[in-house]
Amino acid sequence: MSSHEIQIDLKEIMDQAGGYSPMCFPFIRDGLAHTVEMVHGNRDDETLLELGLGDESRHVSGHELCVGLKDYAIDRYGMMAKSVLNKWGIYHTLDFGKIIFAMVDAGLMRTTEEDQLEDFDAVYEFDDMFPDPTRGNRPARVPS
Repeated sequence: MSSHEIQIDLKEIMDQAGGYSPMCFPFIRDGLAHTVEMVHGNRDDETLLELGLGDESRHVSGHELCVGLKDYAIDRYGMMAKSVLNKWGIYHTLDFGKIIFAMVDAGLMRTTEEDQLEDFDAVYEFDDMFPDPTRGNRPARVPS
């Protein structure tokens, strides 16, 4: 390994976050990209470049990220979304925040000064938002 390579121990990062499976890392990373695109549009949008808007203008809030991760989980795993997240140790939106902030602490992501772990607390209840095979392909209630 060269002196410029950094060894990332995802298991240690997820353990420090609260014992989450390292398998959730690609989901969180890709779900963040999905959320940024959902909120701000396509990354390659030339209008952004013409306006001089860089990565800082593509920030998403904790609330937006929780909504985006929910949508991404349903898109990717369908009716199994909640089960997959639960298998990784993710049961509440606050778990998303704990993972994000552990990744920030490890230098894998960035936040702004305004971002707080509490931004992820109780954004929605998993039982209310994720499809359940016993209810057909519908969440318990539709978000407003």
